[in-house]
Parts: sequence; C-alpha cells; structure tokens
Amino acid sequence: MVKADDMPNVVAWIRRCWPVSDATLGKLLEHLTPRRFGKRECLIFEGALGGKAYFIEKGITRSYWIVDGEEITTSFTCEGSIVFSMDELYYGRPSEEYVEAVESVLAYEISVEEFNRLVEAEPELAHWARVNHQNEYRRLHRTHKERLSLPAPERYRAFAKQFPEVCRRARLSDIASYIGIAPATLSRIRAELF
Repeated sequence: MVKADDMPNVVAWIRRCWPVSDATLGKLLEHLTPRRFGKRECLIFEGALGGKAYFIEKGITRSYWIVDGEEITTSFTCEGSIVFSMDELYYGRPSEEYVEAVESVLAYEISVEEFNRLVEAEPELAHWARVNHQNEYRRLHRTHKERLSLPAPERYRAFAKQFPEVCRRARLSDIASYIGIAPATLSRIRAELF
C-alpha cells in the first residue's frame, strides 16, 4: 500500500491547495499505484479512454495536441501535481490530447472512476479538487492573456517565473510551442537574457 511518506511532493502539494486530513488522504492513498514512465513515454493518448489520472511525484510531463502534423504544447505538469485527460475525467469522452513524460517520471496512478467517486464521497477531496481546478483555470487564463498581449521576450520571462524547473529541464521546442514563438526566436531570447 502507498504511504504518504512515499510521495512527499504530492502530499505537500495537495495540502497547499486544501488542508486535507490524514484520514481523507489515507482514503485516497488506498487507491494509488506507483507507475514509472521513461522519457518521452506517453501517459495519455489522444482518442483513447485510458481511464487513469496520475499524481506526479518525480519528473515533468507535457500535454500537447497535434495540429497539421505539428505538436502544440498546451501545458506542463511538475512534481506534486496531477495530470489527466480533462475530456475523460469531466465528460467521459476520449482524450483530445497526449500527455508524455518530459523526463523519467514516477507517478501514482488512480482510475478516473475511483477518483471521481472519492471526490464525490469525501468533502475534503471535493474542496481540494475545486481549489486545484480554480488555480489551474486562473493560471491558464493568465497564460492565454500573456500569449495574446506580451511581446515574445516578456512571454518567456513570465513562463520562466511560473515554471523555472521546466525552463531547466524541458526541450526548447516544447517551451517555444507553449508560449507561441519559434524555437529559433526563443533561443535568441534566452541568449540575450543569459
């Protein structure tokens, strides 16, 4: 059985969002299974009903769409957070995006069905899920505004402030895709900043 000590990054992140008790956390941990993913291995596939959500203990993932044969990065998930297909978790539909490991990942897996059941049955988890969703929506909203209103160097600065670990550990092309600029432009911006 998974213990809170096995996943300190995830437990700390959950409790930063909402003060989940040990008892409620224990109910969640009963349903988690450790999983390892190699660099560039997919956790979630477009068009699939994988049925899983993943708490990321170590490593980083990126979510992306394929548009006209090109990968468009939509988000990054770092240590301590959760990644899932929004389409599947909220709407019971196949995923519209891929999620892959940027580097080797240690995750704790839970079925989407069990996760939804726990959130419905446990008020602390429901509050945590709501606050987490609000925080993520605010982050995405701010990112969207930055992509539409800031010049490229400022977009990168905002991204670097929000995701310093991703800047150090992800491919330049994935970061450039996320902030909406060409990799060569990002390379030039980074050279000017450092």
